[in-house]
Amino acid sequence: MSKRSTSRRWAPLLAVLGVLGLLAAFAALPAPPARAADNGRWSVFPVHQGAPNTPTRAYFRMTADRGATVRDKVTVKNLDARTTTFQLYGTDGYNTPRDGGFAVRNKGERMTGVGAWTRLDRAEVTVPGGGEVTVPFTLTVPKGAEPGDHPGAIVALDTRLGRADGNGVAVQQAVGARVYLKVNGARVQRLRIDDVRFRYTAPLVPGAKRAATISYALVNSGNVMLSPQVTLRAKGVFGHTAFEPPGRRLPAELLPGQRVEVTQKWVGPPLVDWGNVEVTASDTAGNLVETAEVGYATVNWTVVALAGLVLAGGGVWVVLRRRAVGRGGQTG
Repeated sequence: MSKRSTSRRWAPLLAVLGVLGLLAAFAALPAPPARAADNGRWSVFPVHQGAPNTPTRAYFRMTADRGATVRDKVTVKNLDARTTTFQLYGTDGYNTPRDGGFAVRNKGERMTGVGAWTRLDRAEVTVPGGGEVTVPFTLTVPKGAEPGDHPGAIVALDTRLGRADGNGVAVQQAVGARVYLKVNGARVQRLRIDDVRFRYTAPLVPGAKRAATISYALVNSGNVMLSPQVTLRAKGVFGHTAFEPPGRRLPAELLPGQRVEVTQKWVGPPLVDWGNVEVTASDTAGNLVETAEVGYATVNWTVVALAGLVLAGGGVWVVLRRRAVGRGGQTG
C-alpha cells in the first residue's frame, strides 16, 4: 500500500484528533480581551448591537429563566483571501484538568448545556475571502435546567483538512466565541481542596540541587464560576516558615462542576526539615475560604546513611582503640 493511500485511509481519524487538539488550543487561553476570537485566518464574534460607536462584544453574555429562549446572532469573518466553508455549532465549555484552561467539547461529544440548547439557523456557511456572514441562533433553556452558570461557545469549524507543520497529520481548525449563560435561580458558591500531596526527591550526591512538589486539586462543587486565589505556606520544625511562594490565581475561571490539578514546585527545600504544608484557596472577594494541610519531611537519606557510616566507623575505632590500650596495659 502506498504512503498516499495510507494517508487517505487514516485521514478521518487524524482529522478528529486534530479537531480535539485545536479546539483545546484556541479555548485554553486566558479570559479573552475585548476583541473577536480568531486564529489569523478567520474570526468568530457576536454581532454588533446598539449604536455604531458603542463597544463591540468579545463574547456572549446571556441571562435567562428556565424554560426561556434567548435569541442572538454570531458573525464569522473570513480573514483569508480564499473562499472558505465553515460548520457552525454550539458546544459546552469545561476546564482542562491539568492547567485549568477554558476548553470546549468536540462536536461529536455529549452536550448537557449550551451545546445541547443552541440551534443555529444555518449549520454551514460559505464565506468569501475578506467577507463575513452573520447567522441568527436561539438558545432555549430547559425547564429542568440547573440554575447557575453554564459556559460554552459558538464554534466555526473549517471543513477543509489541513496539514500540521512537518508531521503530515491531517487536521481541522476551529475558532469559537465564548458563551457565558446564567440561568436564574439559587446561586451556590462552593470551593473544595482535595488530595494535597507532597513529594520530595533527595539527590544521591550530597550538595546537589534538591527539589520538591506540592500538588492539590481545586474543585468547584457549586454552580457559579469562580476565580480562586491560592496561597501556600510550609511551616517547619519549631514553627518557622520554610516555604511561602507568591499567591497564584489559577485557573482564571474555575467552571461549575470542574476539577483542576495544580502543582507547585519547591526549589531548594531545607536539607533536613519536617512540618506541615497549608494550602488556602479563596474567591476574589475573599468570602469563600477553604484550607487543607499535608505533612512534609525533607530528609536526604544519602546524607543520613553517610552520617551513620561515619558514626559507626567512629564507634568501631573507639572500641578497637580501647582494646588496644587494654592489651598494652596487660603486657606491661
